[in-house]
Amino acid sequence: MSDGADVDREWWKEAVVYQVYPRSFNDSDGDGNGDIPGIVEKVDYLDELGVDVVWLNPVYESPLADNGYDIADYQSIHPEFGTMDDWERLLEELHDRDMRLIMDLVVNHTSDEHEWFERSRTGNERYADYYHWKEGEPDDDVQPNNWNSFFGGSAWSYDDERGEYYLHLFDEKQPDLNWRNAAVREDVYEMMNWWLDRGIDGFRMDVINLISKTEGLPDGDPGDEVTGAGHFVDGPRLDEYVTELYERTLEGRDVMTVGEMIGGISADEAAEYVGEDGLSMIIHFEHVHVDVGPGGKWDVVDLDLAELKTVVTDWQETLAEEGWNCLYLSNHDQPRAVSRFGDDGEYRRESAKMLATFLFTLQGTPFVFQGQEIGMTNA
Repeated sequence: MSDGADVDREWWKEAVVYQVYPRSFNDSDGDGNGDIPGIVEKVDYLDELGVDVVWLNPVYESPLADNGYDIADYQSIHPEFGTMDDWERLLEELHDRDMRLIMDLVVNHTSDEHEWFERSRTGNERYADYYHWKEGEPDDDVQPNNWNSFFGGSAWSYDDERGEYYLHLFDEKQPDLNWRNAAVREDVYEMMNWWLDRGIDGFRMDVINLISKTEGLPDGDPGDEVTGAGHFVDGPRLDEYVTELYERTLEGRDVMTVGEMIGGISADEAAEYVGEDGLSMIIHFEHVHVDVGPGGKWDVVDLDLAELKTVVTDWQETLAEEGWNCLYLSNHDQPRAVSRFGDDGEYRRESAKMLATFLFTLQGTPFVFQGQEIGMTNA
């Protein structure tokens, strides 16, 4: 193999990633919730499976309005999951077995119980513009704009303390950070470097392509799948922010970065963000949209196999030379692969093996969602 090819042999290109959703993985103390000590108990199991990287869903301090994706403190562990000492032990146990750990990074929004938002709602000078605020009256039928939340309804909620509306693209307890404010970006980079300095091996970046919004937050096209998406999906300064994030936190570090990009990003568009001086790979949704029915992803319809083949082939070919694929069929946001793409009854075992063979013979880094290795089905 040529020297050039050797350079391209990044460790994460030869890794298998195992996703741990802490609350339902392993409960060490019998309280009904999975926890970090429970993950530690299963490290040998993961090692025997051949796992190289563990992706840990959020375990930070949170009111858990959105399963931990509403973070109240980026630099602490929620008591339900354990302590920072427990987390340190998990990292040590993984590293002792030459396994790596990537953490979930959620920086499009915080919890409304985060210190930044609590200060922002009081009008504190330093934090006043950490979020997107707009004037208005609480009994107004007229919202600041016509944007909708991904969770349904208006993307705006009125805050009595500040007397203004704030933007939330998800739950009303998840106010969106204002990335136009350089101080916000500085605090995010400081937090990321804090975790990287503790020895983690990278980040899975939640809805990272939503961080840039059109200046002025104008009305969106009501024809968008989510009204306003044209102004907050792949926004005007996204490339600038991702580049700056890389330069301020990731450059010079041997880490893996996985950017979740929602809203129908194409393989050609993805190629702009992956590769040298960018993200290792992105999570896209095109292949898991081919069987979505009118009721959403849990209302799956008969699969058009030719369409699925076209989508997968496009991503394989487009990112074959410049870039890399994140390979997945299931995760915490999607139905179980065996129930969705196979037969979870009589042919469950055969379906699970077929889907695993498909996943592991594509070019890219395979992501295995906890339980997928035993052919777990939908509840």
